[in-house]
Amino acid sequence: MLTSNHLPEVFLSRMQATLGSEYVSFVSALEKEPPVSIRLNPQKGLHSPATYSAVPWAERGLYIPQRPVFALDPRWHAGAYYVQEASSMFLEQAWKTIAGSLDAKPVVLDLCAAPGGKSTHLASLLPQGSLLVSNEVIRSRAQILTENSTKWGRGNIIVTNSDPQDFGDLESFFDVIVIDAPCSGEGMFRKDPDAVKEWSEANVHLCAERQHRILADVWNALKPDGFLIYSTCTYNANENEQVLQWLTENYEVKGVEVVVPDQWNITVSSTRDINGYRFYPHRTEGEGLFMAVLQKTEGQERSFRKPKKPTWLKAPRKEVEIVSGWIQERDDWEWLRWQEKMVILPAGMYDHAEQLAQHTRIVYAGVDVAEIIRDQANPLPALALFDDMNPRHFAVEEVDLEKALRFLKKEDIALETGKGWKLIVYQNIPLGWVKQIGHRANNYFPNEWRLRMDWREVEKLLTEPITFLEV
Repeated sequence: MLTSNHLPEVFLSRMQATLGSEYVSFVSALEKEPPVSIRLNPQKGLHSPATYSAVPWAERGLYIPQRPVFALDPRWHAGAYYVQEASSMFLEQAWKTIAGSLDAKPVVLDLCAAPGGKSTHLASLLPQGSLLVSNEVIRSRAQILTENSTKWGRGNIIVTNSDPQDFGDLESFFDVIVIDAPCSGEGMFRKDPDAVKEWSEANVHLCAERQHRILADVWNALKPDGFLIYSTCTYNANENEQVLQWLTENYEVKGVEVVVPDQWNITVSSTRDINGYRFYPHRTEGEGLFMAVLQKTEGQERSFRKPKKPTWLKAPRKEVEIVSGWIQERDDWEWLRWQEKMVILPAGMYDHAEQLAQHTRIVYAGVDVAEIIRDQANPLPALALFDDMNPRHFAVEEVDLEKALRFLKKEDIALETGKGWKLIVYQNIPLGWVKQIGHRANNYFPNEWRLRMDWREVEKLLTEPITFLEV
């Protein structure tokens, strides 16, 4: 349990000067257990019991009374919900504020996206046919981002593993850029003891310099009249208001007001007519967060050139016909060949994908639908988790909790006699594929996603059913 004795004196002195009479309440909040919150995937059919509290600023955000072992819930593995800190769900209000000013199918960049909380949230908020580019500079974290994006199942995400400066050549490419900037992490002290250990005044200043550099690197990629959503999980002004001030001194921007009800207890600050929205744990039920929305008011619209040598190949009609019945809305998607796989992207986004491939390192794109070998199609794991997958095309095997968890451990599970591909489903939510030969069913769940817990430990923890969400 965190106590004020664990916190840096310099940090406490600054917060006392900032909060005044609220300081004691702030420190007391840090010494309490953090709330547990999740955000439901609107496409996968779960809803909350009436007794649960809603996160006020997120339509599908919920506080749950205690933290279960999420790894023992197959629905979590299937992307039916995302475990996310409540304050960060305020992104939804920022998005709703600007949505009416955007094109019908905007192209959005989530620049510092891992592990995927804001990206999966954006993927659900974006209108059909839009494109989200989710970037993570650290390769190992980009793999986690890919897993979470794939499991969310929207099919409108391209995951990249690139330095922010790589996006600078994509002039006027994005309608919206979201930057959840690397920061000193003061707002996560209650949840993350390592954030306390790593904090220093020097690191605060280093983070602010890094934030300036990130903004400068990607500014060219934002369209004129496009929007920047900037956030950190820290309290100090150096990484928040002063960064916004630096932005106004070097670029032409204006602030965008997000209307928030008084009862949400969000603290609003103003820097050169740019409002910042700050969350304190003694005032709101969540961790520390700062967010601001700005609009670019300079530059000219640019049209990008098509590359001479395409990276993506349009899928042959013959191959599309083999698998098109696997998707419910075939015409909503571009059908492509990528690294020996059949891949789909939102219709109309082929040129954008090509341009991205010229400037960034693409890790994953859209939905991996199938591997096609000699006119035979094998369904891939991402298809099972995709919202527009057509389950009527496949044999479906509903399994109980034990079989679901054994499947997620990548064990071969016993099924009724049959042959061919089967979709494994738990409580009407698809998990993945097996290929059945007689009573034996080979498990095609991705090895890197598997549940690594020993089965004896699983049995020990499964003394009570997982019932904190309803179908």
